[in-house]
Amino acid sequence: MAEGDGAGPPREKVAFVTGSLAEPRLSRIAEELADERLEPVVVNVGVKVAALMTPEIVERRLKLPAGTDRVLLPGRFKGDIERLAAFFGVPFARGPEEMADLPDYFGQQRRAVDLSRQDTAIFAEIVDATVLDVPGILAKARALAADGADVIDLGCLPATPFPHMEAAIAALHAEGLKVSVDSLEPEELVRATRAGADFLLSLNEATLDIVDEGPAVPVLIPTRPSDLDSLLRAIAGCRAKGRAFYADPILEPIHFGFTASIERYAELRRREPDIPILMGIGNVTELTDADTTGINAILMGIISELRLNAVLAVQVSPHCRTAVREFDRARREFFAAREAGALPQGFGGGLMALRERKPYATTPEDVSRLAGEVRDRNFRIDVTEAGVHIYNRDGHHRATDPFDLFPKLGVENDGSHAFYLGVELARAEIAHLLGKRYAQDEPLRWGVAGATAASAEEAHRLTFKDAGSTLRAARRKAEET
Repeated sequence: MAEGDGAGPPREKVAFVTGSLAEPRLSRIAEELADERLEPVVVNVGVKVAALMTPEIVERRLKLPAGTDRVLLPGRFKGDIERLAAFFGVPFARGPEEMADLPDYFGQQRRAVDLSRQDTAIFAEIVDATVLDVPGILAKARALAADGADVIDLGCLPATPFPHMEAAIAALHAEGLKVSVDSLEPEELVRATRAGADFLLSLNEATLDIVDEGPAVPVLIPTRPSDLDSLLRAIAGCRAKGRAFYADPILEPIHFGFTASIERYAELRRREPDIPILMGIGNVTELTDADTTGINAILMGIISELRLNAVLAVQVSPHCRTAVREFDRARREFFAAREAGALPQGFGGGLMALRERKPYATTPEDVSRLAGEVRDRNFRIDVTEAGVHIYNRDGHHRATDPFDLFPKLGVENDGSHAFYLGVELARAEIAHLLGKRYAQDEPLRWGVAGATAASAEEAHRLTFKDAGSTLRAARRKAEET
C-alpha cells in the first residue's frame, strides 16, 4: 500500500493506464476520485488509444510509479491481464468501458456488489399448458427456468380437458423442475397432487380438504379478494392439518382494488410475521400499458419491505415477455440493497432498460478537442447532450438527425461504409433521444429486458464482448505498425 499521513490506513495507489487522447480528461477524473483511501495516478503509455494496446506493448512501454498497489486498464482492453500481473508483479484489472463511470466503479468495488443471492421464489405460469403437448410444455418450461423461474406452474383453462397433466408433471420432474398446477376445478387439483405436483394454486377454506389427497403444498387464497378473514381461517385450517402452505391475499388490478390489495398484504404480514406469502403479479403487469421493468421494480420494493417469499409471474401479453427475467434481476438487486441497508441504486442497473442515470460518457467540449487531434480518415461517433457527433481528420459534424449528417460524410460511393455508418448513427440517434449510453461498435444496452443469456446465472456475471469491427480493424493496423 502507498504510505498514508498516519491518521488512518494507507491509501491504495492505483495506476490508471491511458493514452494521449484520453489523458487530459482522465487526469481530471483522477483528481476528483482521490480521497483518504484512494491515490489514483495516471500513466500515459505513449500511444493514442490505450484500449488498442497488446500485452507486448504494455510490457514494453508501461513504467509503473513506485509503490503501485494495483493497475487499472481501459475496460475495452482485450489483452491477457493475468500475464501482465505476473510480468509486473502487481494486480491488473479492467476498469469500466467509459472513464466517466470510474466514480461508480470504485464505489461498487468498495461495496462489492453480489447478485448471486435472493430470497424470493419465482413461480412462472404456462397459461396454455392444457392446449400444448408435453414437448411443447417442456420447451416453454426450459425457457422460463433459464430466465430464473424456480417453479413451473401449469395453468388449466376453464372447460378445457387436460388429459396429459400427469405426463406433463412427470416430464417436468424428470428435467429436475418443480411443478405447480393452477386450476379452479377441484378435480384437476386432486389429480395434480396425486400425480406428485409440488404445489397447488389455489385453495380456499371451502376446498382445503384437497390437501389430504396428496403431498402438494397449497397456495391459500381468500374466498373473495377483499375477505382477508377467510384467508386467515384457511391458514388456521392448514396449520391444524400440520401442512406447509403459502398464503396469497390476491393482488388486484389498478382501479379495481389495487391499493386495497397492497394493504391486505401488509396487514397479513403484520398479523402473521413468519408465514410464507406469495404475490401473483400478473394482474398488474399484464393489465397495465407500461413497461414491466418499472412495474416489477416497484412490486419488488413492496415484496422486499414486507419480506414476502414468492411471486407468480405470467408472460401472456407481448409487452410482458421478459417479466420472469426482469423479476429474477429485481429480486437479486433488491436483496443486495436490503442486505447493505441501502437504496436500490448502484446494484447493477439491470432494470434500467430505456434510460440511464449517466447517459453521456463525454462532453461536447471534450469531443471537439478529440476531433481536433484526429489525423486519420476513420470516422469516430460520439453522443453528448448536444447531439450526435461524427468526426475524422476531414471535419467534425454534429446533428440530432442522422439524415442531416449523411451529405457531409462523402461515402455515397462506398456502400459497405455507408451501411456501417447508417447502423451506428441510428444507434446514436436512439441513444440521444432516450438518454442512453452510446459506444461505437457496441449494441445499445437495454438492461435485463434485452439480455440473451443462456441461463439466469449468466445474467449476473460481468463479461467482456469481442471487439467491434472498427476496433478490430484499428487494432490490426496498430499491431502491423
